[in-house]
Amino acid sequence: MRLLHTMLRVGDLQRSIDFYTKVLGMKLLRTSENTEYKYSLAFVGYGNNPDHAEIELTYNWGVDKYEMGTAYGHIALSAEDIYKTCEQVRAAGGNITREPGPVLGGTTVIAFITDPDGYKVELIQRGDNESGGGLTKQ
Repeated sequence: MRLLHTMLRVGDLQRSIDFYTKVLGMKLLRTSENTEYKYSLAFVGYGNNPDHAEIELTYNWGVDKYEMGTAYGHIALSAEDIYKTCEQVRAAGGNITREPGPVLGGTTVIAFITDPDGYKVELIQRGDNESGGGLTKQ
């Protein structure tokens, strides 16, 4: 088995596509609509299945807001230079909710951003982006 995608319900599909593509540098991989059941899907990611996991953005027509609840944590992305990445995210209109720095009790450098629907995205500084994962150098 392998991880295929994570689904997030969003209140404005285009706003979310713009965030994940323009702020986080993902690609819009494909979209679809289901008129019978009134929902639209957009898949974004740094590459396609089966080589990369994707994020499925689901817009249920007429629903513009969801409650986060207490179970959701975050999505994690790697970044080669987390400080530069946060500058780029901020310049593109992203909301940094935890500035880069070591994780409490450790040495791994992390930061958090929040997407337009309130979902948390953790950035983890790692030098393995050449394998195609995470935020790439720009």
